[in-house]
Amino acid sequence: MTIELNREAIAQVAALPAVTEAAEAGSALIGLWPLTEAMQMDNDAKYAENLQVRLTRAFARVLTGEDVTVPDAEFVYEGADEIPGRPQNIVDTLLAANDAYDTMADYSESGDVQLIFDAAEALDVRWDTDVAAQVRETIAAVEAQIEDDAAQGRLSTSSEPADVATRFATALAVCDALLSVVAGDGEHDGDAAAQAVKVLPILLYVNELREQCSIPRICLTDQQILDLIDTRANAGDTLTATAEYIAPLAGAEWTKHRDDVLWNPDEAKKKAKEEDEKRNKEALAAKFAHIKDDPGKETVEL
Repeated sequence: MTIELNREAIAQVAALPAVTEAAEAGSALIGLWPLTEAMQMDNDAKYAENLQVRLTRAFARVLTGEDVTVPDAEFVYEGADEIPGRPQNIVDTLLAANDAYDTMADYSESGDVQLIFDAAEALDVRWDTDVAAQVRETIAAVEAQIEDDAAQGRLSTSSEPADVATRFATALAVCDALLSVVAGDGEHDGDAAAQAVKVLPILLYVNELREQCSIPRICLTDQQILDLIDTRANAGDTLTATAEYIAPLAGAEWTKHRDDVLWNPDEAKKKAKEEDEKRNKEALAAKFAHIKDDPGKETVEL
């Protein structure tokens, strides 16, 4: 199975309410670039680190079926190769997930199809020969078409919501096609967990494809990955189902990303103080609400 990016289908996906709403959030985020303030650049770097921690944790939970914690993922991201009191298989799986993530991080620049297979190997995800060939052919076709669209001026990189929606819809179409290749057209025989393992390298690839097409990366939790598998299993039109499931998650992620970039610790501290004072005043007023004023009492000047 190979894919040709059907512009009519992509236009239909781009027009879905969930996709247009997500595109508004994406537009607001993309419009911040290029970042020029040191604080915002630092915030963005911290967001990127946190994104890797969240994604590798989700992947490790899918791969192990165990309760991989945020501290587990943070410790391994920071360089730990063992964690006292924690199962070594969790640490090893997190190390593998980080290896796969770092491997795919070069894709948006190099466009090297082999990287997705290297990432799959790091995750110990095994596709059979036919599936691997279809993945390679599909990605090669996608890359050729994107390159041609860019050369012909058909691939806008603007932050206008309509353009963001089109690029986002393109990535969703590629994602759905590749999910069909590695996990079938929806059917999973009741074993969503086994199918979820097979799609992990695809999710990494599509994130890097988004970056290549000037669309921000997103993050799915382990449960959301499983729910995506189930959603597609129960859908007649997997592309629409995939788009309608992922789009709200993408919109929320892009809003979070923008909020993280714009976060100012001084302003946050000031706002928190103002909110504390407001709550204290409201609590004090409620405490003495039952006490009525005495009209005959003497007024005291303070």
